[in-house]
Amino acid sequence: MPELVAAPVRVIRYSTYNAWVDMWAMYSPLGWAVGWMSRAMLQVVFFAIIGLLLDSPDAVRFLFIGVAVMIAATEALTSTATTTWERRQGTMPLLVAAPTRLWPVFVGRSVQWIPSGVLTASVALFGLGPFFGVTFSPIRAVAVLGCLIVASVTTYFLAMVLGAIVLNAMSLRNVVANVAQVGTTLTCGVTVPVTFWPEWVPATVQAVPLTHALAAVRTLADTPAGTPVAAEVITELGLALAVGVGWLLLAALILEWLATSGRRTGSIEFSD
Repeated sequence: MPELVAAPVRVIRYSTYNAWVDMWAMYSPLGWAVGWMSRAMLQVVFFAIIGLLLDSPDAVRFLFIGVAVMIAATEALTSTATTTWERRQGTMPLLVAAPTRLWPVFVGRSVQWIPSGVLTASVALFGLGPFFGVTFSPIRAVAVLGCLIVASVTTYFLAMVLGAIVLNAMSLRNVVANVAQVGTTLTCGVTVPVTFWPEWVPATVQAVPLTHALAAVRTLADTPAGTPVAAEVITELGLALAVGVGWLLLAALILEWLATSGRRTGSIEFSD
């Protein structure tokens, strides 16, 4: 493997290892299952019950699917805040001084949220789904799992951009993460259809990967069995991946600018 590729891959691998160390420092397996998983399941049930109160089976399905998929995106967006841990802990000067690019470090820095989010969303969709009239054939279930992975990974790339920005505005790290989560929930088809909003909103959220990944899951869930859906699902996932790669490239540019600026001015330091 050429060194140009091998070096970033090594950095991502080591950074990913650190991410998992962080994960199990925060959670034990039991603590994750009880503290996070149960909370996420209750959140999904809460929103689905709103559909029951509206006496609308369609609303139950819509809210259940949207909020269940949103779990994967929510955990990915958590990396907006955790990206800043390097600066809070004073390790940013070492990373900036290291003879490698900065962006691979942050690609792996918070990657623990991706499998956690995908697993949690999968348990919600496949475990709770039958109670709310949402079921999948085995083939479609595999496709839904792929959609969740795409939703989580591409949202993670979006969160990297937000995290790179708040590295220079540390006091806003949680605010930005929460605003991103709420904004995504409201506008990307999670709790209300995208078409509910004025025309400029649906046009804008085409740049949010979750919009496309969620649309793919809804297609798989709502199209009758035996009806071909592959082309539509692949198109939506392709759009999500394309938008996600764009966010990743933007995150890399911002992080490299931050590293260059930090080397020049010596401004990278401890920060709260």
